[in-house]
Amino acid sequence: MISYWEQASFTGYDCIVVGAGLVGLSTAIEWRMRFPAQRILVLERGLMSTGASSRNAGFACMGSPSELVADLRTDTEDSVVQLFADRKAGLDLLRQRLGDERIHYRSDGSYDLLREDELYVLDRIDYLNRLMRPVTGKDAFGISSRNAASFGFHPGFCAAVAENYCEGAIHTGHMLRALSDLALENHIEIKTGASVSSFREEADGVYVSVDDPLRPEGWLLRCEKLFICTNAFTRQLLPEQDVRPGRGQVLITNPIPDLPFKGIFHFEEGYYYFRELEGRVLLGGGRNIDFEGETSTELALHDRIQDRLLQLLTTQLLPGRSFTVAQRWSGIMAFGETKTPVVKAFSNRVFGAFRMGGMGVALGSLSAARVAALAESC
Repeated sequence: MISYWEQASFTGYDCIVVGAGLVGLSTAIEWRMRFPAQRILVLERGLMSTGASSRNAGFACMGSPSELVADLRTDTEDSVVQLFADRKAGLDLLRQRLGDERIHYRSDGSYDLLREDELYVLDRIDYLNRLMRPVTGKDAFGISSRNAASFGFHPGFCAAVAENYCEGAIHTGHMLRALSDLALENHIEIKTGASVSSFREEADGVYVSVDDPLRPEGWLLRCEKLFICTNAFTRQLLPEQDVRPGRGQVLITNPIPDLPFKGIFHFEEGYYYFRELEGRVLLGGGRNIDFEGETSTELALHDRIQDRLLQLLTTQLLPGRSFTVAQRWSGIMAFGETKTPVVKAFSNRVFGAFRMGGMGVALGSLSAARVAALAESC
């Protein structure tokens, strides 16, 4: 049962955001910028966000050359350039909002490690630069003079190295903490352990049902505007949406003395990725080993993929070096028929921003700004 005091003070809001990840918190902050006096609530089903926002690799990326070349096989130039521009604009907004120091932004660039059968990508570097120069204002891509051995990798690991000069990395934990702090500073309520089971629209607003393990009847909250920012978990509330979960496996080593490389790296069209972080190696990916098995919203380890990540570290990335694995985890991304995020009005009261395509760090802030602008116009 709910008390009179709870009913009077904790069940009615101007705006409710479902999801306390990067997109959800950014949406709440965007809404606060537009409506300084409104009551805004963010609901998160776990103690903290449990999708990808706190479990990614911390890449501040717009797209590696091999990934962009692959995209251009199936999509138009205009679409690929627009998505690249959106990723850059989203990263710029995130950095502007939180500041590079708070998120530990590093502009080390990124390296695309190409196999022998991917050398055709090098022939497309000038073409990619022409396409993206209006977005970046300079050449974004180049062919590196470095080889695998110069990074300390196995000499046969890659045949050539391409670069994206415009990319960098962040500290994911500091980024999410900074967003949470900014939301609280702006008097946005954040309630965790609040799992939204359903919602319905009535004449006087949107009613949101929230489970509570201590109250069998749960909570029924009312708001004027509802934002659904649950990325891979969106179909639990909007079952008709084109959202397919994609789990990503990650591991990180303990610090390795005299680690010979810095920066961020991609290979196999971005399906694998790694970086140096505080003298450690963070390595993730391998979803292409078992697409079906990784189409899951269960936060679990995939033994075969984790074994492959360990094998890559041992034989290709750190050959002859001794290391130990400190942690392993997985995160849940969201994909669809296209790589473009969904930013949509479902009515004049219910809106969604989700399906970041594994690029939530880059696309999340811009998607939040767009969905807030869309709701404001309704």
